[in-house]
Amino acid sequence: MSEAPILLAAGGTGGHLFPAEALAHALAARGVAVELVTDERALQYGASFPARAMHTIPAATPRGGSLLARAQAVARLAYGTAQAAALLRKLQPRAIIGFGGYPTVPPLLAASMLHIPSVLHESNGVMGKANRFLAGHVDRIAAGLPNLAVPGPLQGKVVVTGNPVRPNVLEAAKLPYPDFADGLFRLLVTGGSQGARVMADIVPEAIAALPDDLRARIRLVQQTRAEDISRVEAIYNSANVKAEIAPFFTDLPARMAAAHFIIARAGSGTVSELAVIGRPAMLVPLPHALDQDQATNAAFLQQAGAAEAVRQSDFTPAFLTARLAQLIDAPQQLAARAQAAKHVGVADAAERLADLILSVAQARALERRQV
Repeated sequence: MSEAPILLAAGGTGGHLFPAEALAHALAARGVAVELVTDERALQYGASFPARAMHTIPAATPRGGSLLARAQAVARLAYGTAQAAALLRKLQPRAIIGFGGYPTVPPLLAASMLHIPSVLHESNGVMGKANRFLAGHVDRIAAGLPNLAVPGPLQGKVVVTGNPVRPNVLEAAKLPYPDFADGLFRLLVTGGSQGARVMADIVPEAIAALPDDLRARIRLVQQTRAEDISRVEAIYNSANVKAEIAPFFTDLPARMAAAHFIIARAGSGTVSELAVIGRPAMLVPLPHALDQDQATNAAFLQQAGAAEAVRQSDFTPAFLTARLAQLIDAPQQLAARAQAAKHVGVADAAERLADLILSVAQARALERRQV
C-alpha cells in the first residue's frame, strides 16, 4: 500500500493554489506524499502542481442569485461532501489542510465527520466565508497575516505561519533593493492576475502629467487588461514614457525585485510577496469586497511602515502625480520602506506550515494509539 498522503484542499484560483503549491514543495522536500483535492478550474495547472495525484470534487458557492440557485448550491456541496468522504476513506490521509474557497468545504467537512486531523489556512487578514464556516471543524487555523481577526472562541486555534510563497519569489527575495545610481526610477504597476481597470484609468494620466524631467527618469512596467493596452500605450507614447505593457508577466516576482516602487491591489499574495522580497508599495484595496479583506491586508504593511494604503476614491490622477513627484526624489525614504517590508516578510512560511500540519497529524496519531 502506498504511503498515506497529506491532502491539500484548495479552490481552483491562483490565490488559493499558489500557497498550496508552496506547501506541496516543502512537504515533498521532506519526503512526504502530497495529493490535491480541488475543483475543475485547477485542472489547467495539471502536471505543474507538485502532487502525487489530483482529485476533483463538486462544489458551489451558496450566495447571491435566487433562492433556488442557493438551494442548488447547498445540494451540490452536500453531494460533494459525500464524494469527499468516499475519497478520504479510500486515501486514509494523515491529515488535510484547506486553503480557502468553497471547493474546500466538502473535503474539510468530510474530514471532520471522519475524525481526520485538519488545518485551515487563511491568507487574508479577514476570514473568507468558506473558512469562517469551516473554522469550528478544524484542529488549527494557520494565519497568513498576524492581524487575522477571529472570534474569541477560535483564538486558541490560531497559529501565525505566514503565507507560503513559491520558489520564484524566494529567488527574487535574494536580490538587494536596487540603487538609484543611474538616476532612473523603476516603477511596477500591477492589478492582480487579470489586471485592474482602475490602474489603466489612473496611472497613465498621472505619469503623463509629471514634469518633463521627472517623466524622463521613469522606467515603467505595467500589467494591463488586454482591452486597455492600446489606449494605455498611446498615452505613454505621447508622453515619451518608456513603458513595457502586458496583460500578464510570468516573471512578476523578478520584476518586483527590480522595482524601486510598486503600485498594486492588496490581495494576500501580493502583500506577502512584497514583504518577502522587501519592496515599498502603494496599495489600492479593492473597494467593493464585502469583508474588506484587502483593506485589512494593506493595513498590515502600512502599519509596518512598508506601504501606504490609498482608498480607490482618493486614487486620482492628481493625487498620484503629486505623490510620484515626491517619491522619485526620495530614495532614502523608499529604501527605508523596503527594509521595513523585508522585516515583516516570512520567507519560511511554507516550512512553518509544513511543521504545523505534520505536528497536527502526529498529535492525532498519538491520541489514537493511546485510546
